[in-house]
Amino acid sequence: MSKRKNDSIRIIPLGGVGEIGKNMYVVEVDEDLFVIDSGLKFPENDMLGIDVVIPDFTFLENNKERVRGIFLTHGHEDAIGALPYLLRKIKAPVYGTKLTLALAKARIKELNQKVEGKFFTIHSNSRLSFNSVNVTFFKTTHSIPDSVGIAIHTSEGAIVHTGEFKFDQSATGFYRPDIGKMAQLGEKGVLCLLSDSTEAERPGFTTSESVISRQLSDAFHSAKERIIVSCFSANLIRIQQVFDAAKETNRKVAVVGKSLEKVYEVALKLGYLEVDETSIIPVSEAKELHPSEVVILATGNQGEPLEALQKMASGTHKLISIEEGDTVFIAVAPSPSIELMLFKTVDAVARAGANVLTSSKKVHVSGHGSQEDLKMMINLIKPKYFVPIQGEFRMLKSHATLASSLGIEHNHIFLLEKGDVLEYSDERMKVNGRVPTGNVLIDGLGVGDIGNIVLRDRRLLSQDGILIVVITLTKQNRMIVSGPEIISRGFVYVRESEKLMAESADLVREIVNQNLQQQSVEWATIKQDVRDKLNYFLYNKTKRRPMILPIIMEV
Repeated sequence: MSKRKNDSIRIIPLGGVGEIGKNMYVVEVDEDLFVIDSGLKFPENDMLGIDVVIPDFTFLENNKERVRGIFLTHGHEDAIGALPYLLRKIKAPVYGTKLTLALAKARIKELNQKVEGKFFTIHSNSRLSFNSVNVTFFKTTHSIPDSVGIAIHTSEGAIVHTGEFKFDQSATGFYRPDIGKMAQLGEKGVLCLLSDSTEAERPGFTTSESVISRQLSDAFHSAKERIIVSCFSANLIRIQQVFDAAKETNRKVAVVGKSLEKVYEVALKLGYLEVDETSIIPVSEAKELHPSEVVILATGNQGEPLEALQKMASGTHKLISIEEGDTVFIAVAPSPSIELMLFKTVDAVARAGANVLTSSKKVHVSGHGSQEDLKMMINLIKPKYFVPIQGEFRMLKSHATLASSLGIEHNHIFLLEKGDVLEYSDERMKVNGRVPTGNVLIDGLGVGDIGNIVLRDRRLLSQDGILIVVITLTKQNRMIVSGPEIISRGFVYVRESEKLMAESADLVREIVNQNLQQQSVEWATIKQDVRDKLNYFLYNKTKRRPMILPIIMEV
């Protein structure tokens, strides 16, 4: 419990509900704001040219003097990826475990961000005291070490955020969870549980890592030729298993993927990876060894490992080509944004002659708890109120159904949208208002300068192309000096559409001459007239709507 009676308790998701990634949650107790995670998500297919998506920080910017701390649950991009951008706006202390903070600092350095933030290392036994609350932590099992859940202790009970978790009875060392602490929280009284919903639709328990470790070991022993493993660079438990299996079979490991270098260096330096450095070789040396002595580890973020495999399969990769007899492990989960790419990759690798093993053969196991894991968390924590987080809406709804089956009252379960304010007052919890929220799109160095209008224009360009109309006029004599010249890009092939281009030029000439006869001549009026009438003409002729860009020059 907190030191004093708390008058106001609110929970506000700024990201991570109704979507995969971009996790950010605000717990407001009296006048203090506590931020849990600051993550990014990778762009959806219709976000053309966008690099990453981060939460809208408007609410926090407007209340930056009240932010008491930013608490990180683990070191994946969906929890730390937006931190550099947040610290630009807000000067607040950042709390996280040793590995998580090291990866967060590496992320900031990678982006060349100049931020003013103090970083404080915590561990599962840490206890932080603030004016309104106390904050404690408990270890969880995830695909990266040093993952924690967070408990914010108020006078009305704890608000518990699970982070990303699963229960694995074989977990040891850095991955062993604090089940006893979770049970203690439940016994003391939990006001509200915010719980990971990523695998809420999957029945049973998530497959144990020990099963995957044995299968990798067996496959490494049985493979006669070269082995290629594809996984995410932040999946440290899988990377450790690859190095372990390579050591057992006396194979050398060559790493392909720049993003692994950052994670690998940090994890190795801090002791979170156990690797014999003599077992790592450059890709150039791998070609000099017999294929049975080599493992290629292709890593990256989002679709990068799959893109690398596609290039290897097609023979366009700079360093490696997949050959007949290779064994390829694709240890990448088919998330919605990369599902199509995954299937295309499997097909391309099989066509190249390799033996392909994917998640369907249990080479991959999720870092998130399935339904029985989620039930176990609820039974340990025993919350009065329940909020499923970290998942698309169908996942949140499935998690809510699980909670209801365990006896949590229906009106004590809340499916929140981004920006909803869940408030506890008068001894009951209810949704009361909203705060500004949404997506901030990052394209190159631009942060938030790409909006819906720009994305709409990019979609138009990708679908029907662009038509540029160039005309040179003399305003004094009210006549066309040269043109119109029409340039087509992505609309039609000009050499095969000479008649259409000629008819379009005639129409533009007629439109411009009509406008020049008017008493008042305005370039903006002429441009709009050209857009409207040329668009109508081209749609009738082609059933396409290219972006039309008139350019008028005056002499």
